[in-house]
Amino acid sequence: MSEQRLRVALGERSYDVIVGPGLLAQAGRHLGPLLARPRTFVVTDATVATLHLAPLTAALAADGIACRPIVVPAGEATKDFAHLRRLIDDLLDAGVERSDLIVALGGGVVGDLAGFAAAILRRGTGFVQIPTTLLAQVDSSVGGKTGIDTRQGKNLVGSFHQPRLVLADTGTLDSLPRRQLLAGYAEVAKVGLLGDAPFFAWLEVHGEAVIQGGPGARAHAIATCIAAKARIVEADEHEHGDRALLNLGHSFGHALEAETGFGDALLHGEAVAIGMVLAFALSSRLGLCPAADTDRVRRHLAAVGLPAAIAGIAGPGWSGTILANRMTQDKKVRDGRPTLVLVRGIGQAFLSRDQSFANLARFLDDALGERTA
Repeated sequence: MSEQRLRVALGERSYDVIVGPGLLAQAGRHLGPLLARPRTFVVTDATVATLHLAPLTAALAADGIACRPIVVPAGEATKDFAHLRRLIDDLLDAGVERSDLIVALGGGVVGDLAGFAAAILRRGTGFVQIPTTLLAQVDSSVGGKTGIDTRQGKNLVGSFHQPRLVLADTGTLDSLPRRQLLAGYAEVAKVGLLGDAPFFAWLEVHGEAVIQGGPGARAHAIATCIAAKARIVEADEHEHGDRALLNLGHSFGHALEAETGFGDALLHGEAVAIGMVLAFALSSRLGLCPAADTDRVRRHLAAVGLPAAIAGIAGPGWSGTILANRMTQDKKVRDGRPTLVLVRGIGQAFLSRDQSFANLARFLDDALGERTA
């Protein structure tokens, strides 16, 4: 498959997203024109470093670009103040200048952490995303959201800082375990569920091929997701309106991640999958969405192997009140009320501020009760 180039048009902050196999080996050619000097700083995690750091370093060296790697621990726990401070210290000690580029090589955690460091380092340093997970390639590497987690919740400290370039090497996905691919697939399905019903119908037929890397299927899904996100980001860069639709399933999902401790017990994409089912179920309960659509979403996510209910992850002490309290820390809360992404059907998402946290607690209690139903 030849590479595809998609544009995120944001005026002077516009950039390309290049998708295709073998892009790591061509990194020097793509990064060279963006560099003020032939030197860059690569932030990656310990897992990705063993797989992709040496090939990237060699590719940059072949084009005369020096590389200073900084390796952080793998996992969501790395997205905190302590690791951010350490990363900034390492970058400053390495001599990063405002005109340099910081390269984020890895999944969403590395992209969020390195991007936020770039946003605040020397009041704004450029950075490039080289996402190596399906989730990062279809979602988190595009759009400029960066940040870290706090004890109160996920991504509560951060900034909008657009990358200068995104290189999505589809070959890096071949090294991922199926669970990581499934976590990314949840974000692929999200694109269809929030605004592209024909794409979701296509996924119902070709979803397994996307996960397994079938010829053409994965590339088509990645390009479709990036193009859809680019359109939304171009219209609403700072999430004052419709960009919030990209959070379908996330208000519920972030609460689930927080309750499970932001660890391997529940990956972000797994939490989003459950959150999307909950968003559809709540919409059906409110008479907004046909119950058949909720069942269809639940069946498809479960069929590919994603969790589709709280039943499989809830601890014995969980309650609707506990989860609703987690949701009070959601970034989209306004005047003490949640902003939810609800649906009128598959591909018909909208923003709702009509629900109270008390109503959400009752709904979540019922969802938790399904464990013993």
